[in-house]
Amino acid sequence: MSFTYLKPMPAPEAIKVQFPLTKEGAAIKAKRDKEVSDIITGNDDRFLVIIGPCSADREDAVLEYIEKLSKVAEKIEDRVVVVPRIYTNKPRTTGEGYKGIASQPDPNGEPDMVAGLVAMRQMHLRAIHEFGLSAADEMLYPENWGYVEDLLSYVAIGARSVEDQHHRLTVSGFDVASGMKNPTSGDFSVMLNSVYAAQHPHHFVFSGHEVETSGNPLAHTILRGAVSKHGNSTQNYHYEDILRLAEMYEEMDIVNPATVIDVNHSNSGKQFKEQIRIVHEVMHNRSFTSDIRKLVKGVMIESYLVEGNQKISDNQVYGQSITDACIGWEDTERLLYEIAEKA
Repeated sequence: MSFTYLKPMPAPEAIKVQFPLTKEGAAIKAKRDKEVSDIITGNDDRFLVIIGPCSADREDAVLEYIEKLSKVAEKIEDRVVVVPRIYTNKPRTTGEGYKGIASQPDPNGEPDMVAGLVAMRQMHLRAIHEFGLSAADEMLYPENWGYVEDLLSYVAIGARSVEDQHHRLTVSGFDVASGMKNPTSGDFSVMLNSVYAAQHPHHFVFSGHEVETSGNPLAHTILRGAVSKHGNSTQNYHYEDILRLAEMYEEMDIVNPATVIDVNHSNSGKQFKEQIRIVHEVMHNRSFTSDIRKLVKGVMIESYLVEGNQKISDNQVYGQSITDACIGWEDTERLLYEIAEKA
């Protein structure tokens, strides 16, 4: 078998010209980039909350969610910096299933990568222009960076990508905070090696060019739990886990030691309601010791308008996830205020 080349992809600059970020939008992003980076470097003691749907499956529901989120974010901005999750690519363990709006603008339709790029960019633009919130996205495909590099204030590298050389080197050229998740095995060394690689300069091939990067000092870790050899979820958000991570950070040539706790995935065993309890444990641990408070900069939460999830074939409940289950808006709003009280 061989590749079948269907159509050429438009260049990032062509998409940017067609769907531009305004000067006002660029100023919003620059301000938020600095807020997030200052939290990672320790120059801002506010708490970072990266929150939103597991996957940004439809623009109308995602933007309604972000509108609600923006109102709460404004009320708690003295203690918390809120970054909405607009995750437009969805990693699949077996390669089967919905791969996100960037690949499949209509979850029930055929893949359309060009339309997907447009949908991805438009959603991020609207979040900035209409609600003043630049977002986080997962860089599942490094080649997508050029299409959104002027829009994102946070980038995540997933558990299945973090061991990949191309992802590590690409992050070394990013100018925003970038979280490297622990792999599904849970190995902290793999995750920290990825941070080390991303923080240092490199010379490689990217997007059809020979490039050099300066290194990304804002690269840091994300703890998302793991899966044991027997297929059971194992957690890594506990007090002892954070202290171990802090010790391992000290042994490496890494600047700005920082971690974000992903409270879903294997940390919750995909029991979405557990996210609320886990957030409270994280906040308690930060209050218990200054070492943990200094290292744990934020949490990552999966949340949408309606709690739970549904099958793509049904997809009848507006604002409910078609991938991993999320907490609903009422729980989300309450949790954000509770985080602000304890931050």
